[in-house]
Amino acid sequence: MIDFTLSQRDEAILENQREQAMLCRKYARYYDEHEEEFAPDVLPEADSFESKPLPETDSARDTNGAVMGMLTTMMQNYGDYTIRLRRGKGGLGNAALAASGTPEQVERWRGQTLAMAITEPGCGSDSKAIQATAVLDEATNEWILNGEKIFVTTGCRADGVVVWATLDKEAGRGGIKSFIVMKGTPGFDVTHKEKKLGIRADDTAAMVFRDCRIPRDHLLGGKESVSRKGGGGFKGVMKTFNMTRPAVGAIGIGIAQAALDFTKEELAREGVVIDYMAAPHQRSAIAEKLIEIEADIDAAVLDILHSAWLSGEAKPNNTEASIAKAKGGEVARTATQRCIGLLGSLGISREYLLEKWFRDSRITDIYEGTGQIQRLIIARDILGYSAAELS
Repeated sequence: MIDFTLSQRDEAILENQREQAMLCRKYARYYDEHEEEFAPDVLPEADSFESKPLPETDSARDTNGAVMGMLTTMMQNYGDYTIRLRRGKGGLGNAALAASGTPEQVERWRGQTLAMAITEPGCGSDSKAIQATAVLDEATNEWILNGEKIFVTTGCRADGVVVWATLDKEAGRGGIKSFIVMKGTPGFDVTHKEKKLGIRADDTAAMVFRDCRIPRDHLLGGKESVSRKGGGGFKGVMKTFNMTRPAVGAIGIGIAQAALDFTKEELAREGVVIDYMAAPHQRSAIAEKLIEIEADIDAAVLDILHSAWLSGEAKPNNTEASIAKAKGGEVARTATQRCIGLLGSLGISREYLLEKWFRDSRITDIYEGTGQIQRLIIARDILGYSAAELS
């Protein structure tokens, strides 16, 4: 039986996260408008949260760790997506390292911020079309990387990057491997920082690899991940997305909930309050729309928590991770847009954060596999089709 009831300790953790989230809102507008500056690792008031005691843990009642991770992510992003009380170390590449790295690699690059470079000018969601290449130089025991990557999240501030490249273009996905390349490696250049619609406090970069040589042991998963003829490795690295896609959905839901709560508060000032006990025809059109948004958010939350619970129980969650990402990203986009519509000119004013949340939320339906791609994955799994049969 799945039970999402929170323990006293879990509730205290989330309340602490809520306080931090509200603090982050103080800095949200500044870093949105000053995107050339990186948000600080530690905000001035951070120390005040370190000394707060938490109730003793009760492992028999504490929530599944993966589920708690999603709830924490939602609460963190209730404040602002790209501002964190403690940004700390970590990026999408760290998730790839944890999912597919050898114990030695995990220990070696522990504490480093790693971005992940997949997208190319001619390759987005169709990862088998990757053109960046990796060739092994047996004489020097080095990999030689060549290619271009775009839209690399945290690419500027990261210490290094996990790069997807192919050993054999004819092998399709089977030839794709991941390599860890650290900043300062000759032949590796960050060439461009994107100007974006949203998530401006976090950078998005373009990268170029020109005869970039890295040691042989920088292949993620070690030499055992390479068979004699390409193959292997891709599925292992794809496990990263089964962990991070629900988290992207949780990010979106945190933003959507913030938008909804703000909208309800502002409408309440004008006398619009939801009477949940009234029949639908007795409620105003605005109240009905607010209830619809609430229902969408609740449905997305359950999808995300279900996927996380499966992960925490070491059960397969490929389909559920895609459902969580597709639903969470969609609701983030539609909920914030509908809230703006309900508030009119107040919703687009830069005096408030709602218009920023709308801009920030758009990315949650795009990266780590667009909503359309997630629906393809879901359809294939439900109908039993291969990628070739349903694309």
